[in-house]
Amino acid sequence: MKSVSALRKCSLTHSSWPTSPLVFDFLAPSHLRQNYRGYKSTTQTPFWGLSSDTSSEPISNTPKPKYVLSPKQREYLDSALRVNQAGELAATLIYQAQTPQVVRSHPHLRPLMKHMYDQEAVHFSVFNQMIAKHQVRPTAMYPVWQVAATVLGWSTAAMGREAAMACTEAVETEIGSHYNDQVREILSWQAEAESRGEELDDELKDMLATFRKIRDEELEHLDHAVENDAKEARPYDPLVNVIRLGCRAAIRISEKV
Repeated sequence: MKSVSALRKCSLTHSSWPTSPLVFDFLAPSHLRQNYRGYKSTTQTPFWGLSSDTSSEPISNTPKPKYVLSPKQREYLDSALRVNQAGELAATLIYQAQTPQVVRSHPHLRPLMKHMYDQEAVHFSVFNQMIAKHQVRPTAMYPVWQVAATVLGWSTAAMGREAAMACTEAVETEIGSHYNDQVREILSWQAEAESRGEELDDELKDMLATFRKIRDEELEHLDHAVENDAKEARPYDPLVNVIRLGCRAAIRISEKV
């Protein structure tokens, strides 16, 4: 298992974010109700590195050719966006279910719970927009994850503040690790592009910056959980291990289904 420090090794690059809080728009369920005849995966319709033809421009002003992604790489991005959207849905629902019980017993945690929820809501909106823009099929497990996340949030909050924070620690450890894997993968493409005298498309660069920023905010939530006695939950090890195992299973399923 990756340590928290290992998740922080990649350098930070921040992108701009919406300035006002966002709430659920539940874009994905509307996608699921639509007929998939209109679905176009980025595997067939590349959105990054469409062309490297610069032959019509003067040699002195010719920019670096764009790095053209392979079908396998475009499939990877489809899968990444599908998993990320599902993960952010789950995170928002977990916090939504936990907050009433946690702040009832610990009113001083209201600002922290709202802060973490608001960030997750922005993340969810960002991936809703990416899913729609690139016409990526959301996971078919969406309704299942909705129920599972709500039950997880409610049940851990019912166990007490420490258990709720342990849930956050477990979830954010897995999510942060997964985002870090995505960042490393795209950075490997960037290194390959540079070795060939090419560069990533601007949209893919922006996506890389977005993944990094969201990863860092997820790891901040992990820090908040530990600072608020996540490790005092009882039983700590079984609880955290089961939640992490469930997160890994949900990620693997959402990548394919």
